[in-house]
Amino acid sequence: MTGEVWALSDGAAGNRRQVLALANALAAAAGLGPVWEWRLRVRAPWRWLAPRRCPGVWTGLGPEFARAALRPPAVVVGCGRQAALATRLLRERGCRAVQVLDPRLSPSAWDVLVVPEHDRVRGDNVVTCTGGLHEIDDAWLSAGARAFPLLASDPQPRTLLLLGGPIRGIDLGPRWWRTVADTLGDWQARDGGTLWLCGSRRTPARLAQAARSTLAGSGVRCWFSERDGDNPYAGFLANADRIVVSPDSINLVTEACATRVPVYIAFGAEPRVADRGRHGRFLRSLIERGRVRPLRVSAPGWSIEPIRDLPAVVAQVRALLGL
Repeated sequence: MTGEVWALSDGAAGNRRQVLALANALAAAAGLGPVWEWRLRVRAPWRWLAPRRCPGVWTGLGPEFARAALRPPAVVVGCGRQAALATRLLRERGCRAVQVLDPRLSPSAWDVLVVPEHDRVRGDNVVTCTGGLHEIDDAWLSAGARAFPLLASDPQPRTLLLLGGPIRGIDLGPRWWRTVADTLGDWQARDGGTLWLCGSRRTPARLAQAARSTLAGSGVRCWFSERDGDNPYAGFLANADRIVVSPDSINLVTEACATRVPVYIAFGAEPRVADRGRHGRFLRSLIERGRVRPLRVSAPGWSIEPIRDLPAVVAQVRALLGL
């Protein structure tokens, strides 16, 4: 057993961001380290069954990880189903295991399970948070502002549009985009200022192209891929006066809510999203708390309290692990 902390994910941006945020914060608070990141590539058929185990499971995790696991860390933190398989196996070797997101197995397979409030799983070792975990706080935002100093000279109000991508039940199609673009156009015509457009790895090319062609012009900055230069996401969050987010991405919405500016959800032509499933429960909770509002032509400001769950989550995880 070592004093190390391992951060495990499948490498997907949302999973990786959450696991690194929790692993780094937990290590710093508990005096552990270093933190080692593993991006797992679990082979079939073990990948299909994860986090359930079947014979030869260590083979499925790959020889490098299997060799390293012979000397397990003090704590392992995982996010996603592939990581959940590895974290439960490492727990059997004496490692304290923390799993982020519902693995669809009994929480008793891990020492701690960290899930968003809109998931229904509960238990004595279950810690809940508002949405996705992240490291965004005032220091992070200040660093983002310093990294992209030119953004602070853009005319105000600075409106940031964060775009995710289609998921089941939310297609972000042409009708949705027209509604959102018309509203943002009305805002800019009325208020002036600057419009920033920022996509993610899930933003389809057709949506990125529609955004560029519809809203491009003076007072607009766009980032959709590395072809547009360095990703200014941190600088955008740090300097925005108001943020609009597509309704598909729980992580993007959560991170926008960590700032101190108004956040609007771009329901567009899909207003019933807030009435359905996990996304609906998540978005409704933020609307009821007064942290977000649906995107409309009117854009009033309101008193903002940023949502930053990571310190409280770390404290609860430490208590459950006895660290």
